[in-house]
Amino acid sequence: MSRVLFLEERCKGCMLCAELCPVKIISQSPRINRQGYKAVEVLEMDKCTGCASCALICPDCAIRVFRSKKGGGE
Repeated sequence: MSRVLFLEERCKGCMLCAELCPVKIISQSPRINRQGYKAVEVLEMDKCTGCASCALICPDCAIRVFRSKKGGGE
């Protein structure tokens, strides 16, 4: 299963990642980080495709994507 990790303290809540997500699983968190921003979160991680569009668009480099291996892995 692919998954995405948000570095909450780097996130400024711009929501560019949510706009670009093809499966629309990214939303704004109710939590406020130390910078005073509402960071983003994923509530349905099992729907993440690992496309990394969110990480590519993030201006703060606050997103890490971990893709699952396909075909049993060698």
